[in-house]
Amino acid sequence: VIGRAGIGVDNVDIPVASKQGVIVMNAPFGNSVTTAEHTVALALAASRHIASATASTKAGKWEKNRFMGRELGGKTLGIIGTGNIGSLVVERFQGLKMKVIAYDPFLSRQRAEDMGVELIDDLDQFWPRIDLLTVHTPLTRQTQHIVNADAFAKMKKGVIIVNCARGGIIEEQALYEALTSGKVFAAALDVFEKEPATSHPLFELENVVCTPHLGASTVEAQENVAIQIAEQIADYLLNGTVQNALNIPAVSEGELSILRPFLNLADKLGTMMGQLTDRGIERIEVTYEGEVSQLNRKPITNVLLNSLLTPILETGVNIVNAPLIAEERGIEVVEAINKRCRTGFTSMITVGVATSTGERCISGTLFNNGQQPRIVSMNHVPIEATPEGNLLLVANQDSPGLIGRVGTILGNHEINIANFHLGRASAGGRAIAFINVDQDVPEAVMQVLREVPNVLEVKLVRY
Repeated sequence: VIGRAGIGVDNVDIPVASKQGVIVMNAPFGNSVTTAEHTVALALAASRHIASATASTKAGKWEKNRFMGRELGGKTLGIIGTGNIGSLVVERFQGLKMKVIAYDPFLSRQRAEDMGVELIDDLDQFWPRIDLLTVHTPLTRQTQHIVNADAFAKMKKGVIIVNCARGGIIEEQALYEALTSGKVFAAALDVFEKEPATSHPLFELENVVCTPHLGASTVEAQENVAIQIAEQIADYLLNGTVQNALNIPAVSEGELSILRPFLNLADKLGTMMGQLTDRGIERIEVTYEGEVSQLNRKPITNVLLNSLLTPILETGVNIVNAPLIAEERGIEVVEAINKRCRTGFTSMITVGVATSTGERCISGTLFNNGQQPRIVSMNHVPIEATPEGNLLLVANQDSPGLIGRVGTILGNHEINIANFHLGRASAGGRAIAFINVDQDVPEAVMQVLREVPNVLEVKLVRY
């Protein structure tokens, strides 16, 4: 067993550990409080020019009129991401008598109400209202540069920006321009796109407070995560109990050999659904049909939830805590079983997700003697697709010539098609294409595809 005293496991080769049968554990929650406190500290430091005023005073100056600050009490905090750390940040700023509005596509309205925050669905309505912005999300395709030049343009003058999450969530060049123009009053950064950040244009600005990724750097946090991981390792070695494992479910060795193909299938289905979902999840339903319905389903469901939630939630989601995180965020998780498989397959797993804007479901099974995952249905439209590499989804209204236009666009952009899978509900009805491509598909190319007549949706799933 390998134990990481903290959240990040960038220094552990998890795929190799998995192949060697080595369990990798982390301690995802021991440093949450200290990161939340650092966020508050940086916000206060930025609003009151603490760093600049300290340097000035130590230099023998007494520039009392130079460092005019801003109060936070009574102002509006805008928070992006309200997971484990984000929820603690909300509590602390509420203690400073700030009104809190949140943008989090995966936070239910009931959970937002319980937290005492106003949930905003549209960023265009979010940006103009905030006086202080803090971000607490993982760095994903959805969150990279979510705070950009367009966002700054929509904010009120004098906003304060704080980032103790991940570098790259805020576009640094756009932040620099907003700071120098006066649009942003001050910024406080604990993280940067490239670390270690030993030089940076932002360092030249007096209204920027910087720390070298100190979010988890307190004596208490380091003790907490050290004790937590030591207890987890001891519990595993002495009792066989697996907690906060990142690479295997809590099952016996005998069960694992039987479950492994279905765990792989669940991982593929969850990864796809997680990347296709871009609105708040209200309900996840997992249906097991045929032989798989008679197996130990809990680890399969946990793997599926982990893969589904990981692309859209904070670092720290794993196969052990994924059900708890779903519950905390107001997501209903339901399992259903059918001993007989309706479609003739020996086993099938279907995952359905209901969001604030609609529902989507994907079904998969195992081919080649139960070893190779296959997608066999999407939104009840039969289709066969291999979930690997770069898988492009094109949903459309069935019409002549559309396949050719899609292929031409991809070819014109030097994107090679490996496999092209088609399915449709009826002639002229809703149709689906899953296209395995050899290259990544840039967002600009997907936008061209979306503009093709009768195309309803274009998404890319990366495995």
